[in-house]
Amino acid sequence: MLLYDGGRAPNPRRVRIFLAEKGIKVPMKPVDMAALGHRSAEITTLNPFQRLPVLELDDGTVLTESVAICRYFEELHPDPALMGIDALDKAVVEMWNRRMELHFLWFVAAAFRHTHPAMKEWEVPQVAEYGEANRPKAMKTMEFLDTELNGRPFIAGPRFTIADITAMMAVDMLKPARIERPVHLENLMRWYVDVSSRPSAAA
Repeated sequence: MLLYDGGRAPNPRRVRIFLAEKGIKVPMKPVDMAALGHRSAEITTLNPFQRLPVLELDDGTVLTESVAICRYFEELHPDPALMGIDALDKAVVEMWNRRMELHFLWFVAAAFRHTHPAMKEWEVPQVAEYGEANRPKAMKTMEFLDTELNGRPFIAGPRFTIADITAMMAVDMLKPARIERPVHLENLMRWYVDVSSRPSAAA
């Protein structure tokens, strides 16, 4: 198999961190997204949406979407469980991961993609008003998370899961998205220090 990797972009990082947590090594092919390598004919053939990461299996099957790729490895290597341990826990983890995608990472990414000058060629059309509108939404989610994290160590409960990986990507994007890091939200910041200090975070 071969994993087409996109460097520091959030979705490729999600998969790398997931693999690092599980101790799985996968052959990787770096793609220079800064040079728009994700729009190359090679990547477009594999994924017409021109997004990374892309996992190509030995039989030619192609998997795209970071969570789908993580799910594949979770089923092959269930320990440690990063997507839940039983029916209820899996549903809770899925719920929180979707919340982190749709109500946190999406808002931060939209602010970045629609307002940062470096993204002008990526996000066409770039709508500055839309980007600006997502900044207070991201802050509202962080305030919500701060309350939720009062009394539990991780986003979805007592264990580190894919929901923590997704939320960490959102916090890591605050600076390029020009959203002030909410240092006054003590529970959120405690959680972030803990998860970003894990060895996998450097993957």
